[in-house]
Amino acid sequence: MGKRTISILQQAATSVAEIAYFIEGKGMKMTAKKFVDDAFDFFDTISIDTVDNRICSYKRWIDLEYQCVSFKKKYVVAYLSLQNEIIICDFVVAKLLKE
Repeated sequence: MGKRTISILQQAATSVAEIAYFIEGKGMKMTAKKFVDDAFDFFDTISIDTVDNRICSYKRWIDLEYQCVSFKKKYVVAYLSLQNEIIICDFVVAKLLKE
């Protein structure tokens, strides 16, 4: 079981940071730090070469051939799965996506 290289686009990293900033603004500094750590640990689990997720159902992402996976049931991670690399393209709150 090997791992592919992980690349995280600026948009996805910014989204994780904005959510953490929101959590921190609610007075939960340690929870915000844990959220960021958990998100990046989750990205690492996607890199396992035997992991393959479904193609996204969000129309804009279908054209881009993104694969999607849920994170903590509230967020969606959109990524490109290449032979030797995973590119994390977007990280959004699931309820904001319109089919």
